[in-house]
Amino acid sequence: RWRPTVSTKQLMLASFRGTVQHGLPLEIGDTVQILEKCEGWYRGFILKNPNVKGIFPSSYIHLKNAHVKNKGQFETVIPVEDSVITEMTSTLRDWGAMWKQLYVKNEGDLFHRLWHVMNEILDLRRQVLVGHLTHDRMRDVKQHITARLDWGNEQLGLDLVPRREFSMVDPDEISVTELYRLVSRLTLLGSPLLLGEHAENICRTITPDPIHLTERSRSPSLLLYSERFFVRLNKSGLPKSPEKTERQCTLFVVSLTLPRLIYDSFRLWRMGAGEKKNLCSVQYRRPFGCAVVSIADLLTADSKDDHLLKVYACNTESEWYQIHENIIKKANSRYNLSGLAVALQLLHGDIEQLRREYMVLFTRGVSITRKLGFSDVIMPGEMRNDLYITLEKGEFEKGGKSVARNVEITIYVLDIDGQILKSHVAAGSGEPGGDEYHSLVLYHNNSPRWGEQIKLPIPVDMFRGSHVRFEFRHCSTKDKGEKKLFGYSFVPLMQEDGRTLPDGTHELIIHKCEENTSLADCSRYLKLPFSKPSLPSNNQTLKGTKESFWITSFLCSTKLTQNGDMLDLLKWRAHPERINDSLSKLKEIDGLEIVKFLQDTLDTLFGILDESSQRYGLKVFDSLVHIINLLQDSKFQHFKPVMDTYIESHFAGALSYRDLIKVLKWYVDRIVDAEHQDHIQQVLKASEYIFKYIIQSRRLFSLATGGQNEEEFRVCIHELFMSIRFFLSQENKSTSPAMFLRTFPAVYGELLKIFTVREVAGFVRETLGSLPTFVHADCPLEAVKLQCIAKTVESQLYINPESRCILLPVVLRVLQAHMQEQRDLVMCARILTSMLSLIKKEETGTAEPIVSEEVELIVESLLGVLLRTILEISNRPQSAGTGEFVACLLALLRQMGDRHYQQLLQAFNSKDDLRDFLLQIFTVFRILIRPEMFPKDWTVMRLVTNNVIITTVLYLSDALRKNFLNEKFDYKVWDSYFYLSVIFINQPCLQLESFSPSKRKKILEKYGDMRVMMGCEIFSMWQNLGEHKLNFIPAMIGPFLEVTLVPQPDLRNVMIPIFHDMMDWEQRRSGNFKQVEAKLIDKLDSLMSEGKGDETYRELFNSIRIPLFGPYPSLLKKIERETWRESGISLIATVTRLMERLLDYRDCMKLGEVDGKKIGCTVSLLNFYKTELNKEEMYIRYIHKLYDLHLKAQNYTEASHTLLLYDELLEWSDRPLREFLNYPMQSEWQRKEYLHLTIVQNFDRGKCWENGIILCRELADQYESYYDYRNLSKMRASLYDKIMDQQRLEPEFFRVGFYGKKFPFFLRNKEFVCRGHDYERLEAFQQRMLNEFPHAIAMQHVNQPDQTIYQADAQYLQIYAVTPIPESQDVLQRDGVPDNIKSFYKFNHIWRFRYDRPFHKGTKDKENEFKSLWVERTTLTLVQRLPGISRWFEVEKRELVEVSPLENAIEVIENKNLQLRTLITQCQSRQMQNINPLTMCLNGVIDAAVNGGLARYQEAFFVKDYIMNHPEDGEKIGRLRELMFEQAHILEYGLAVHEKFVPQDMRPLHKKLVDQFHLMKSSLGIQVSQRTCTRRRSAALYRMYSSGCKFAQKGIRISVKQEIFCHTDRYRHTHITLVCK
Repeated sequence: RWRPTVSTKQLMLASFRGTVQHGLPLEIGDTVQILEKCEGWYRGFILKNPNVKGIFPSSYIHLKNAHVKNKGQFETVIPVEDSVITEMTSTLRDWGAMWKQLYVKNEGDLFHRLWHVMNEILDLRRQVLVGHLTHDRMRDVKQHITARLDWGNEQLGLDLVPRREFSMVDPDEISVTELYRLVSRLTLLGSPLLLGEHAENICRTITPDPIHLTERSRSPSLLLYSERFFVRLNKSGLPKSPEKTERQCTLFVVSLTLPRLIYDSFRLWRMGAGEKKNLCSVQYRRPFGCAVVSIADLLTADSKDDHLLKVYACNTESEWYQIHENIIKKANSRYNLSGLAVALQLLHGDIEQLRREYMVLFTRGVSITRKLGFSDVIMPGEMRNDLYITLEKGEFEKGGKSVARNVEITIYVLDIDGQILKSHVAAGSGEPGGDEYHSLVLYHNNSPRWGEQIKLPIPVDMFRGSHVRFEFRHCSTKDKGEKKLFGYSFVPLMQEDGRTLPDGTHELIIHKCEENTSLADCSRYLKLPFSKPSLPSNNQTLKGTKESFWITSFLCSTKLTQNGDMLDLLKWRAHPERINDSLSKLKEIDGLEIVKFLQDTLDTLFGILDESSQRYGLKVFDSLVHIINLLQDSKFQHFKPVMDTYIESHFAGALSYRDLIKVLKWYVDRIVDAEHQDHIQQVLKASEYIFKYIIQSRRLFSLATGGQNEEEFRVCIHELFMSIRFFLSQENKSTSPAMFLRTFPAVYGELLKIFTVREVAGFVRETLGSLPTFVHADCPLEAVKLQCIAKTVESQLYINPESRCILLPVVLRVLQAHMQEQRDLVMCARILTSMLSLIKKEETGTAEPIVSEEVELIVESLLGVLLRTILEISNRPQSAGTGEFVACLLALLRQMGDRHYQQLLQAFNSKDDLRDFLLQIFTVFRILIRPEMFPKDWTVMRLVTNNVIITTVLYLSDALRKNFLNEKFDYKVWDSYFYLSVIFINQPCLQLESFSPSKRKKILEKYGDMRVMMGCEIFSMWQNLGEHKLNFIPAMIGPFLEVTLVPQPDLRNVMIPIFHDMMDWEQRRSGNFKQVEAKLIDKLDSLMSEGKGDETYRELFNSIRIPLFGPYPSLLKKIERETWRESGISLIATVTRLMERLLDYRDCMKLGEVDGKKIGCTVSLLNFYKTELNKEEMYIRYIHKLYDLHLKAQNYTEASHTLLLYDELLEWSDRPLREFLNYPMQSEWQRKEYLHLTIVQNFDRGKCWENGIILCRELADQYESYYDYRNLSKMRASLYDKIMDQQRLEPEFFRVGFYGKKFPFFLRNKEFVCRGHDYERLEAFQQRMLNEFPHAIAMQHVNQPDQTIYQADAQYLQIYAVTPIPESQDVLQRDGVPDNIKSFYKFNHIWRFRYDRPFHKGTKDKENEFKSLWVERTTLTLVQRLPGISRWFEVEKRELVEVSPLENAIEVIENKNLQLRTLITQCQSRQMQNINPLTMCLNGVIDAAVNGGLARYQEAFFVKDYIMNHPEDGEKIGRLRELMFEQAHILEYGLAVHEKFVPQDMRPLHKKLVDQFHLMKSSLGIQVSQRTCTRRRSAALYRMYSSGCKFAQKGIRISVKQEIFCHTDRYRHTHITLVCK
């Protein structure tokens, strides 16, 4: 038994063929919805085709959780899964179909790229579904997925998908302004790159050569940027301690403000005993080489493997300290063939984030290489105390030696007791700290420069009294390898007053000592001077010594300072008498020093304030202001979080609020009268943090005392705000009000910590309301005030509904003033966007009372000015900001309900105001519907816009009916309404038929078909018009017709009856509906000419190929009941026929190349406009369209005949003509002259010069009448020359039959005669037609097809050649007319064509087939002459006759005689370049006669039986006999001419022809002499032959009598007696 189930969504795991009864075929990956279940079977449907339901096994599917939305007809089953997964699934399904089409369209590049992206998305989808990713990694994967989805959608032209936190947003669940902000951000920014929040870290693994040190330096100053990273390698270049992997990998901590040019410098040292090889066991460090590489080069390299770096050796050891600079400058050319392999990876995030994401890296104890100096932000509680000392250089004496020393420095750190600090000397990260450090040894160099840096991480409590000692030893290269002490230097780390060793370079004194001197007792040398600059002037002994040692120190400490003033301030309790001076000097201390000790400094200031507020309160306040404003500087702005953390977690001044309020009020009260505003402005600039300290102090006090003195505090705050409001209300030119307003919004959050929302809102309202209302537009305070309003609206305070109702009036008043004056519109749009983003309706569609009141206030204040602003901006060339205001308008209208519209419409004082409002809002809606309003892929935004528009129109249409009908009728408002409705329906974004099924389904589920909704509203409004409908006839016929062309049946059912109404009302008014007909026809044609014939419209027209009103019998029934029934049905028939032709025209115009279909379709439409509609202007337009097609196809003769149609409509008059098509404004005479010249030019190009001469004569008459002799002199001469000199090809003609229903209307079941192209024969023409109609079937017979072929749902072509029947017989028969002229009239101006089909009637005589050979002669008469406006014309009349065998024989011989005469004449007049055509023709006739040609005729028709059986053919038999003898004499003369011109190599053929001719004459009973006639006799014979030809051509009968023959001695000739009857 089948049981209903809760709707769930399933995914197919295997294909199911559905072969069982009621089975539902399924494919892998199909998504199905289950309706019922029964014992292992489910019943349901596929989501992509919900109309087909069936059963399928439960084992074939995977169940997925889902919930049902919109239960009922449009219910949707939504899977309960990650929205990114859902989007990926649906998107990939859509891409799949389009991806295949890319292959079909041969777009290979995009096809392959999309394939890779789809595979990448599928792989990422698997990772998400597995669910093993960390939160941060999941975020990265989703971002990557959405970026790929957006890329693919953009490439495929799909819609933009608005998202928030990687999830698609529902437009109904967010405000329109928020939706606009999302899609705008996606469009402008694209897919954002994920960057680290705090720092970038670079992880480096190093596989170098012997001993290695890495440091990072910056360009161009090449200062050290980081500590050094130290690695120990063995002789083979491998790690010395391979088990300690943390010593081969480090993490460089790099600031966000990373310099553009940063290098990695890799210095390599070797351990050895000097330059000479010896067995000495003492080892010391020596320079080896250096490698330098740019970080950018490593990060942009394609290879993911290790990078092998070149290691350079220095030219001399004296340059070792700057070897990295020389390599960068390419000044070091010595290249050691060894290399250094390094690997680098860029990691984003702070240390803690990296610890979470790269646990393996930190588990093995990777070393951290810090930046030299402080990090970007020093948080409270962060401790660091590192002293960096760089060994710069030294100057040493030889010490009695002949060569320079090999100096090594040993460095110790000793405490106050002289004990060496253990593990506090480090070469860098990567190595544990040691007790001492040994420097490089530069060979024989008394002025060594090391450039080595060491790190001394000394605890703060051990700094006082500690010092660093440098011991100098000479390293011998002898066998013993001794290191002899010869001097030392030292430097204390802290001075007596507590200041540390200053940063910078120090020149230390080298104190000489003996080799065995003991330095264990440090008290002995600490009393000595250590620095040369600090020596007293009287100590000339040490000053004069040449030996010195230079070091550079740099302290990175959060607790120790080198600044005395800072030290005095921090130790104020030790010297209370210095407090005043210390506070005064605080402003002189370097800002970096202050932020380093920010917490200590703040603790000091508030400590002084708590203990001596009366004495130092003002100075402490000023110092606090100085520090706060110091953090406003961009250099220290990143320390603001440090200040915030201090206030929240470390600030302890519970009593400070009283003094801070007191001093702040004191300053505010003196703003108006103060002459110098600079310091006061600094105070106001710091007011944000001052309020933070006040509020936190009061909270601490309340917490400690249980809320004592609460009322006192409130009074103080109220008094403070009163002072603020007073100074803001004063009109002064200072910038103090602007300075306060910039920081004021930041105070709201602090006040909310103590005061209620309504109290804070009251403070803000009164403060902002105290500002002057009327301020000059150029005043900078206006812009700042608007910025303050913007921050207020975006603050947490405004989010609360309780505060919004208090603040909204102030905000609206400011906004209204600015928008009315069109000032600061960008900021106004920002404010309005933020306001409307907070207003949302509940799911029931109703708003809360507070929200409803807010909407009411906004509508009352801003709706009108918002509409005007959109109109104003949209008319500007650069309409920036239009989108924001449009989104605001849509958001506001979407929030409006019945009550809001009622109040809005009732608020208008007069009908004129309401009229202006309606016109304004309808105009704005038309602007919103424009295609350029939103980008093409913003379909979501367009649908929301249309939904809001139709909802608003439904509300406003009622006001239109109530206020502007009957006697109050207003045409302009109604016209605007109808115009808006029509363009709304015709929007491309609402044509659901062009969308994919899934997209169409989503739109219908969410919005329904908005076109039908608007169509119903149009019909309803039209029915209310009554007699006012006449105002819209015929103006609205075109727009309404365009609506009916939308392929939506319901919409057509609604709109079509309006046409009946129009016809009825027009009939009442005028007695006819000619206007309706004219407008209807014009609009139908304009749909093509206005460029609306795209693919969508092609599908649209295909869907309405039935007559326009055919699907709607109710309309025809209505018409049949009317008195004007006949004219109505006639109109419908006319429009239907026009529609058929327009549809054919549209289909043909979609083709690429110009072909016969395009031309034939245009001719059909052109003739329809002329003959049936008599619309001259449309007729002329299509004349020129046809003319352009002919020119493109190089049909110049046809182009001339086409343009001649327009020429014939004009007269030779001076009537002025308007500008039309490409013709300028000119007189009728000028346009006709131009047309004549153009036509003549095209006749010339088409070699139809005779036609051009006729026009030239007409032009010559006009020129002569105007005495225009200059133009007259140019006429005609060249055309006559071309007729005589140039050769023209004789075209062939073909009859074409188009049979079957698949042909276009203008071709269907019709036959045409076509004029072929030059050199085109039957086979080529047939192939061309089959190419134009690739689906057509060529018929292999010439018989007329039966009705089966006519009605077939296919295309059949029947093609055969036809012979033209010339009309100009007088020219062809006239003697002396050149053949090239006769040829023109033989193939031009032809109406009639003939086709002969031979057949046998009766019994066929196998011995002589001529006896029964009949001919079926078909004569075709065309509707127009060829050539004409087309290369083909339809057959108008068809005549069929049968020609008897005797008549056929007569015609055959007549034609052959005519051919022979023509060739002989051409040969004799030397028009032929060679004699081959005459030779071939003679050979064909004589050879055929010898083989039985003429003899067969004799056997068939000259026998007694035939003459007795056909007595009526006696005259025809005589005619045949005459023609046979005539042919014999023509041949005889032809042979004479042939003998004269035949070349030598063809003489044998000529002799053969003469012999065969003798046989032929013998068979005819004609005696022939052994030699042909002499030339003289031949000439006489030719004259008689010519005379005979002339008579024959005139129709005079020739009788040849054979009885008389004359014989001479040598010659025999025939006497021909001509008897004229």
